[in-house]
Amino acid sequence: MKPAPFAYYDPASVAEASDLLARHENARVLAGGQSLVPMMNFRYVTPDHLIDLNKIEGLAGIRVESAALRLGAMTRQRDIEFSPEVARHCPVMQEALTHVGHRQTRNRGTIGGSLCHLDPAAELVNMTALHDGTLAVESKRGKRELAFADFAAGFMTTSLEPDEILTAVTIKPWGPRHGHAFMELARRHGDFAIVGVGALLELDARGRIARAALALSGLGPVPARPEKAIALLRGAEPQREAFFAAAEEAGKLEAMSDAYVSGAYRQHLARVLTRRALVEAARRAGERSAA
Repeated sequence: MKPAPFAYYDPASVAEASDLLARHENARVLAGGQSLVPMMNFRYVTPDHLIDLNKIEGLAGIRVESAALRLGAMTRQRDIEFSPEVARHCPVMQEALTHVGHRQTRNRGTIGGSLCHLDPAAELVNMTALHDGTLAVESKRGKRELAFADFAAGFMTTSLEPDEILTAVTIKPWGPRHGHAFMELARRHGDFAIVGVGALLELDARGRIARAALALSGLGPVPARPEKAIALLRGAEPQREAFFAAAEEAGKLEAMSDAYVSGAYRQHLARVLTRRALVEAARRAGERSAA
């Protein structure tokens, strides 16, 4: 199939793109195109105006600012996958990226495009939720920042206004004594995950869990943060009993069913993958603490 007719624009600046968005109704911005273009071809999405962001300088790039990792919205997923800065400050993101599609799609796909598409199983969406990321957006009316919890509004729906453009994502790194893990189950490698789990654990000087974070994708419209499970981990010994207890809580989260997978199966995967991710995160945290 082919997309419905549309007008194409190729702005050279964020200001120009913002002006186009403000002037045209039913407009969409094009980042990597790995999700939007297929949806246009199937006519799930039929914009009258398509605004291409690929020639705008300054929207891509990875840098460390004020002890935080800042990723331009047009940064290619492949660049994040091999970035030394990301490896140093957010290694779990690189682990998650190995599950994103295939090399060809990561060459074109962007972090901003993935976040704005907001697929329930998307790995970069999980990573931003896991780290409580902050999203910078811009329009003709000005700039603002959104916490991820306020950005993700529902199923494949963000809280961006029609005239706003996502320009960057900021993630605060965890300390040197932390361990990480990302695990997911898909029908085939590169397919959309049925359930994905991101985990972070930081140990204190006594070897106990001082800080923990979990994000589960695929259960509902946006990544779930099982606060009861996280509370069970804080202050606990990084051992089997704590991980099993936290995994049981993760498995109690409400999960959707579809034509292929039941909610009960997703809950089972949530328990299994959470336990495995915590075990791996604890192992890495132990190695880093001993180094």
